[in-house]
Amino acid sequence: MLELIKQPWPWYIAGPLIGLTVPILLIIGNKSFGISSSLRHICAACVPANIPFFKYNWRRESWNLFFVVGILMGGFIAKNQLSDADPIKLDPRLVSELTDYGITDYSSLIPHDLMSWSSLFTLRGFIILIFGGFLIGFGSRYAGGCTSGHAIMGLSNLQWPSLVATISFMAGGFIMANFILPLILTL
Repeated sequence: MLELIKQPWPWYIAGPLIGLTVPILLIIGNKSFGISSSLRHICAACVPANIPFFKYNWRRESWNLFFVVGILMGGFIAKNQLSDADPIKLDPRLVSELTDYGITDYSSLIPHDLMSWSSLFTLRGFIILIFGGFLIGFGSRYAGGCTSGHAIMGLSNLQWPSLVATISFMAGGFIMANFILPLILTL
């Protein structure tokens, strides 16, 4: 059984399992799926400031914080107990392209050449980690939710703004991966 859990699952199994979180959350407690709002709940709970954005009953949404803690614990367990010792298998064309950009370490899911403390203090690392993180946070706030909230919860509820947001996320990701990221990686 453990070997089955360690294997990558095909999209037609993993996708419906992720999608089942929507009806389960709705049936159990009329809750909406989304992760980006949890940062707001944490700030409202921990920062006793007189900021109108954080003045609401965050305790009513505390289930979301437990959900996020569960995601973090699941990631920790997956990394330390369920990870495969074999190197990540990449398409040879991708390996060739990444080698041209100086990315050669594939020992983990995220290349060490891109995401590490030492790369943070380079121009490329600053743009990817700091500026990119700011853009993700700003975009999530501007769109009224993150990709998981809009694409999983919003689309399943047939919400027009979620369709627009998801199309925008996908178009932005395509543009970033194919046009902007290659420019950043040449720095």
